[in-house]
Amino acid sequence: MYDLVIIGGGPAALAAAVYAARQKISFAVIAENIGGQTAISADIENYLGFPATNGPELSSSFEKHISKYGVEVKEGEKALGIQKSGKNFTVKTAAAKYETKTVLIASGKKPRKLNVPGEDRLYGKGVTYCATCDAPVFSGKDVAIIGGGNSAMDAALLAEKYSDKVYIININPELKGDAIMMGSIRKSSKITVFNSSLTTGILGDKTVSGVKFRQGSSEKTVSVQGVFIEIGYIPSVDFDSLTQKNKWNEIIIHDDTEHFMSNLTSVPGIFAAGDVTDVPEKQIIVAAGEGVKAVLSIFKYLGSQVQGY
Repeated sequence: MYDLVIIGGGPAALAAAVYAARQKISFAVIAENIGGQTAISADIENYLGFPATNGPELSSSFEKHISKYGVEVKEGEKALGIQKSGKNFTVKTAAAKYETKTVLIASGKKPRKLNVPGEDRLYGKGVTYCATCDAPVFSGKDVAIIGGGNSAMDAALLAEKYSDKVYIININPELKGDAIMMGSIRKSSKITVFNSSLTTGILGDKTVSGVKFRQGSSEKTVSVQGVFIEIGYIPSVDFDSLTQKNKWNEIIIHDDTEHFMSNLTSVPGIFAAGDVTDVPEKQIIVAAGEGVKAVLSIFKYLGSQVQGY
């Protein structure tokens, strides 16, 4: 029986793990990978103490930090479900069942899918959701970026460093987001933007060969060898049928000011932190702080004899 099981491997989960390790409670971290969304981020210039870094480097620093404390990480395991039994819980993965007194859900978000023909079949064969990870693979090739927000523009500006041609296929009438990035997109001789364009399919036999899209009444195709899907993220809550969610399927958290606890969910004993929650600011440094807030409340919960807890 653990005191705590943390679900997730991003900044919220790992910041909580550092504090849990220092308190010497019995806990484990269930993480598909270390870093979460941070690991697939490009340049990062607003994380305190790291004036200029990137996602992979910062994730590596996270991993070194938790290694210092010998944190028990079930890396490569995916949470499949949480069951409640009295005041305790069982977290299921494909490999094992973990009994625990409390749970911290810090599973972040995962890429939103297009759900068009060819997307699943060609995933890993030219279709990717991570420009930071895979842009160098398409050196000297042509690629398409699906999306029109900051993530898409960031991917396009990264891809142009490697690829010959970069097409942005944007369903909206214009790009939206950071003005500096939009200016860089307009100045680039490598990047072509198709606005008001609905992606209808990804072409290819064994590997990606093109993208189909509808622009007004016209059906168009661009020949590419890679497709970066950058249309946002959705909360990673497939395993959680217990807690209350908002209309975006984010876990709703609240504070108990009477008992000085924060990051509570609708289920006593389950706490949540980071991008998986309804906290509006989706930032690495915010997620880390939320993870710490949550685990400090968990310490109080575990030691509390207050009626109702």
